[in-house]
Amino acid sequence: MKGLILCAGRGTRLYPLSYSQPKTLLPVANLPVIQHCLQKLLDVGIREIGIVISPNQLQIPAYVGNGQKYGAVIRYIEQQEPLGIAHAVSLAESFIAEDKFALFLGDNLMMESLHSLHDSFTKTDAYAAVLLSEVEKPQDFGIAEVQGEQIQSIVEKPQFPKSNLAVIGAYFFTPAIFQVIAGLQPSKRGEYEITDAIAALLQQGKKVVHSTTKLPYSDVGTMERWLEANRWMLDKSIGDEVQVGEGSMIDNCEIIGPVMIGENCLLSNCTIGPYVCIQNGAEVRNCQRIENSILLEDTKLVNLDCYIHDSIFGRSSYLVGGVPNVSRQDMGIFIMSDHSTITLPATRRIGVS
Repeated sequence: MKGLILCAGRGTRLYPLSYSQPKTLLPVANLPVIQHCLQKLLDVGIREIGIVISPNQLQIPAYVGNGQKYGAVIRYIEQQEPLGIAHAVSLAESFIAEDKFALFLGDNLMMESLHSLHDSFTKTDAYAAVLLSEVEKPQDFGIAEVQGEQIQSIVEKPQFPKSNLAVIGAYFFTPAIFQVIAGLQPSKRGEYEITDAIAALLQQGKKVVHSTTKLPYSDVGTMERWLEANRWMLDKSIGDEVQVGEGSMIDNCEIIGPVMIGENCLLSNCTIGPYVCIQNGAEVRNCQRIENSILLEDTKLVNLDCYIHDSIFGRSSYLVGGVPNVSRQDMGIFIMSDHSTITLPATRRIGVS
């Protein structure tokens, strides 16, 4: 069995952070999203993996490589235009050949393993298997109607949903899906939908099975969902602990877990956490409080007499407090792009810069 991860999406709702690097390389619990996706496939024994990228996403193969460090073989497949999930799958036909395969959306994070879905697929004569989860707003998702272990129908963003079981981005298929995709027409939004391909299998009388998860998942498609995924991944991986990387120095700080601190970081005279991830080379000095935030590599936060929360700081970004001025005890949310600088008025100096 082979695996396929789709990473060619532009991630516009994560601009400016995804403008300078693909969203699948953005970190959750201090590891790129794509590394979490790869691990899901590796955990069910898949060692031949294709990754679909756009022509301008060469940072992905530069980071992931040929798969040797994962004990796998990885091949890259280019999608020139963003024409939908089913279109991206069709480009992998020569790679998949006659094998069954797992399909994983590269911006997806889920706590559920693929073992249950894998077993549902491999232990039956199903043509496809789909991971589902109950949702509050089924009109926003591809929705499946099920009977027992089998899916009866599937519709993309239905006006009148027949259930609240949403398709959440993990699938298994036989190679028969390629012939089905070849017969699809574009949807109203001009894309070839994987839900339409599954619906076509059902119309042909082919068996499609499912597994349902109640565990957290997120498509990491917005800043809010990125931070949400970071929270539950921290809970899963380290509980309420504090993880500190090699070469990092911490002086006169209160650290409230869960917090991950990368390598060669400097933290002094500040309160950090809970739910903060700090990547390698970051510097945080004389800061009142930072909570529920992500600091990418080489971020510098200095002399901030304010409460920072729900914030994301790009690589080599620099936020510094300035000359005392009006009270700014709760600055709210910061979203800073790579290599950006902001200087703020401050109420007072905290410690010594």
